[in-house]
Amino acid sequence: MSDQHHHDHHHDDHANHGTLKSYAVGFILSVVLTAIPFWIVMGNVIRQPHVAGIVLLAFAAIQIVVHMIYFLHINTSVEGGWSMLGLIFTAMLVFIMLSGSLWVMYHLNTNMMPGMMMDPNHVMHQMP
Repeated sequence: MSDQHHHDHHHDDHANHGTLKSYAVGFILSVVLTAIPFWIVMGNVIRQPHVAGIVLLAFAAIQIVVHMIYFLHINTSVEGGWSMLGLIFTAMLVFIMLSGSLWVMYHLNTNMMPGMMMDPNHVMHQMP
């Protein structure tokens, strides 16, 4: 009986892995989600840099979800929800790090030596 139980458990463990079809769908979606942003940037399709950045970030977020579903097989039922809890924690950390980095870079760009930004020749004359 323990042999049968071990065999059933091993079969259930294998069911969590993807099939060739799911890997192919994930691969095709990944290629499309890479090609479209590449085309947007190389073709200068979106003229406003801020809008282009938001669109590219949206494609990146969609691609992350595709990778998690089709390649990492993360869903709500894996390991009693611990994978989803870990995913939520990781997403929060990534959001905090990215938003904080963007906030710091924006404020550095805005507040960094305002005199130098207005007259670059003025700075050159003051150098020894």
